[in-house]
Amino acid sequence: MNAPQNERVIIIGSGPAGLTAAIYTARANLSPLVIEGEPSSTSDQPGGQLMLTTEVENFPGFPEGIMGPELMTNFRAQAERFGARFLTEKATRVDFSARPFRVWVRDTEYIADSIIVSTGARSLMLGLPEEQRLIGHGLSTCATCDGFFFRGQHIAVVGGGDSAIEEATFLTKFADKVSIIHRRDEFRASKIMQDRAFSNPKIEVIWNSTVTAVLGESKVDGVELTNTVDGSTSTLPVTGVFIAIGHRPNTDLFAGILDMDETGYLVTEAGSTRTNIEGVFACGDVQDHTYRQAITAAGSGCMAAIDTERWLETQHG
Repeated sequence: MNAPQNERVIIIGSGPAGLTAAIYTARANLSPLVIEGEPSSTSDQPGGQLMLTTEVENFPGFPEGIMGPELMTNFRAQAERFGARFLTEKATRVDFSARPFRVWVRDTEYIADSIIVSTGARSLMLGLPEEQRLIGHGLSTCATCDGFFFRGQHIAVVGGGDSAIEEATFLTKFADKVSIIHRRDEFRASKIMQDRAFSNPKIEVIWNSTVTAVLGESKVDGVELTNTVDGSTSTLPVTGVFIAIGHRPNTDLFAGILDMDETGYLVTEAGSTRTNIEGVFACGDVQDHTYRQAITAAGSGCMAAIDTERWLETQHG
């Protein structure tokens, strides 16, 4: 069996961060190999979370908006134009204990002088069968991305932590009414966030309830609620549902290898994309639990590419 080719850089993941890193490293003549993920995977599929969205209206340069999958296809084509190579597979194992670094796709080994991790994060979902059908059609996981589409409507936010209250408060800028659906009888959110919600006349709270179905064929037209105390069911007629029960970074592959915070996000040096292992860099939502926007992910992908290029130069070209 032939020894694997030694790559200058391998990029693991291909959302806005990974594809921007691919564009920049390719333009630097590093001929990156992008292990972009599998189309069947909802957690780290090629193109990342934007492949699950419909219209993106807040990415600069597209005054009329652009479909998420089209935007990611454009990113990929641009990287390819400059010499990035793509492997539509999922990385299954890594070894960063020595250089060159080693990455496996099942039984095939790849080696590289540097690594950029951009495996992203995924929104935790309710696990309902209709979620896949309705995501982007009234069902969303991002208020700042999609709130604008719900002007004058009655929408629901599912969750009880800071992010749920923050999303609900933000959505009152557009919606006429926002119902927060929470499975308990008190929020986990901080006191200041709770006060904000309780004092907002557009917000109502539905306690002790879970969403057991999202109603509608081609678009959301309501939710079925089940009371967690007495088991009774009811229907809430809403035209939008925002699921805000948290995010989970796709970092299982790097457990025990790269430093993570308590919620599993990769830790990078302040003002840099460097991880705790020299020569391994991380960008995008896999290390950002604050902003989680396509534009910030793309920006950090650019940073990771420049950090990688400069680091490789210090390693004797």
